[in-house]
Amino acid sequence: MRRVLAARLSTHDGETVHLAGWVHRRRLLKSVAFLILRDATGLAQVVVTDPNTRSALEEFGEESVVSVTGRALANPTAPGGVEVVDPEISLLSEPAEPPPFDLYRPSLTASLPMLLDHAAVALRHPRLRVAHEVAAAAVAGFRAALDAQGFVEVHTPKIVASATESGANVFAIDYFGRSAYLAQSPQFYKQMMVGVFERVYEVGPVFRAEPHDTARHLAQYTSLDAELGFIDDHRDVMAVLRDAVAGMVSSVAARSSVAVPEVPDEIPALHFTDALSMLDAPADEPDLSPDYERRLGEWARREHGSDFLFVTGYPMVKRPFYTHPSPDRPGFSNSFDLLFRGQELVTGGQRLHRYSDYVAALGDADLGQFAGYLDAFRYGMPPHGGFAIGLERFVARLVGAANVREVTLFPRDLNRLTP
Repeated sequence: MRRVLAARLSTHDGETVHLAGWVHRRRLLKSVAFLILRDATGLAQVVVTDPNTRSALEEFGEESVVSVTGRALANPTAPGGVEVVDPEISLLSEPAEPPPFDLYRPSLTASLPMLLDHAAVALRHPRLRVAHEVAAAAVAGFRAALDAQGFVEVHTPKIVASATESGANVFAIDYFGRSAYLAQSPQFYKQMMVGVFERVYEVGPVFRAEPHDTARHLAQYTSLDAELGFIDDHRDVMAVLRDAVAGMVSSVAARSSVAVPEVPDEIPALHFTDALSMLDAPADEPDLSPDYERRLGEWARREHGSDFLFVTGYPMVKRPFYTHPSPDRPGFSNSFDLLFRGQELVTGGQRLHRYSDYVAALGDADLGQFAGYLDAFRYGMPPHGGFAIGLERFVARLVGAANVREVTLFPRDLNRLTP
């Protein structure tokens, strides 16, 4: 008999059905027992009155994997309005050991370290699953938005010969006796691919040997990258980013019950110097602190009704060597950050595209280590730019998680390497 999922049980009222899943909860009363069965789509109630079936159920602990065959019967008090009666229940695996916390409770009261230590079990809880369903929807929306604008998805190496952003914060590895690194980003490769496809994007892991132990940093996270050619300046990149974020938000709204913000047709923007002035911050500040970002987020919400804010024109000293300088403001760049609810979500901007500019920007650096990358510019590259979205940060801000680890599958950070 074909398996029926819990979410579809209501369409089989009066029929014999076959379900399979986990024992979410057992209620053993004097004359009747209730089994709440959980599968990937939700919960189903199974009513047990047969003494032999009840005895077997008593041996199955919570999280045991079982199959149930019985008759679907309408009951307004049951999950989904239908329950299963006269069941035959069989065990599909060994009886499960008691989990370290009660998954049937509405909320898990265990500490975050305990939840992360037992992530394979904790993630079965419906509320913990939500964030990862949101992440999946966001990635689908990102892909759909860029596919609609003629982008090509690419897949680039994660083992590289040189650091992308700088020589610091990289994981060195032994590559058959040679020095190599885990990629900090697909930056070099996506720029090279502009010379092939003009518009590219990638969804994949990136690695940062961050010395920080904060609620917003990870050593490995999922980056949503895009790069596009034949732009006038960074504002063309910002327009594409706006559409990508809108696609992500729209997809989450369509595929989950999470409340989502409105993405303005034109996201408000502040130049970096104007932001410092508004914050009464020193004019020589090279970057925005988390507190500055928070205050700017409050301003955007108060003055523009927007959860999103572009800050443009960051000082060149805080941007990677491939960043295009502002032609109008010496010392500043054609780059930007996108803040989401008072936290940096995206970094992007216009890149250098002339070979001679790269030679000048790299200065005394060994050009040989960048030879494969620089070749793209020796043979002609259009003006281009791009951005990178941190998926876990986006999801954390969207669902209101205080710590990015709450929305990360098996997080890797300064202290955690397992499970």
